[in-house]
Amino acid sequence: MNEPTKKMKKIEVGIVGGAGYTGGELIRILLQHPQVNLNFVHSKSNAGKKLYEVHTDLLGDTDLVFSHEMNNGINVLFLCMGHGESVKYFEHSHTDLSKPLPYKVIDLSQDFRPETYDFVYGLPELKKDKISTSRRVANPGCFATAIQLALLPLASAQLLQDDIHISAITGSTGAGQALSDTVHYTWRTNNISIYKPFAHQHLKEINQSIKYLQNTFVQKIHFVPLRGNFTRGIFATIYTRYAGTLDEAKNLYANYYKTAAFTHLSDTNPDLKQVINTNKCILYLEKHDDILLIVSIEDNLVKGASGQAVQNMNIMHGLDETTGLRLKPIAF
Repeated sequence: MNEPTKKMKKIEVGIVGGAGYTGGELIRILLQHPQVNLNFVHSKSNAGKKLYEVHTDLLGDTDLVFSHEMNNGINVLFLCMGHGESVKYFEHSHTDLSKPLPYKVIDLSQDFRPETYDFVYGLPELKKDKISTSRRVANPGCFATAIQLALLPLASAQLLQDDIHISAITGSTGAGQALSDTVHYTWRTNNISIYKPFAHQHLKEINQSIKYLQNTFVQKIHFVPLRGNFTRGIFATIYTRYAGTLDEAKNLYANYYKTAAFTHLSDTNPDLKQVINTNKCILYLEKHDDILLIVSIEDNLVKGASGQAVQNMNIMHGLDETTGLRLKPIAF
């Protein structure tokens, strides 16, 4: 008779900054994750409220209450705060990052993306092996994820020999939950605008990853981000000079991503709804004379933020990358 399979102990997870868009998306994913127990969700402004009083779609899914204190008896801590706030959190809690912590950390801000304090840059398609042995991961930015996944195969083959041109549009959730003129319904509806042209903060990590694979890359990346009149998703178009054929490019991308759990090459021109509410990035290639055009699409809150954070958690704990992330696209 076969012995009964030993039940795996669940991963105890805490979230700091659980009231925003990325925090809410992370809660939704983790509540359905078969190997996770959501231990606490921290929020100073909402302490004492039930999660579903802030994230109203969670009514019936959990009675967990926002906490004002952190419980150290966890295996993983997710930080879902604004840029600059993660560093402040550790300072205010008198946490010495030069010393080992009793839990693993996955930070969704840009504070540790330069890989300071032993943080590993958490793009699984680039650094899966390093992520698997790390206790601290800096989750990539949403634009940065879509753009890097479009360029990594070329960089890996040392084929980025000219300037790169990018136009990418994101949904309003990419701006966070705090009210501002550019996220207000009456402004955003039926409207599109450019912001931070050629100076977006994600350019630093994009350059960092490209040079990690192709250290001779000195060309410029021209990035024009746009605010879209929809709530979620990123649609990026990237082009650069490429001497090979379209078939050669497709083979290059197919080989690079042959073991990738969530990055897929499409034979047909994709649309954004194919990836909304999923952890997928879909890529599509076209060749125009000596120009290679790459389309890259993802959900900015899932593969661009919380889903990728859970993917990193899975890798750090030796789980299948897809655990808890087989999500259904909205399709219509």
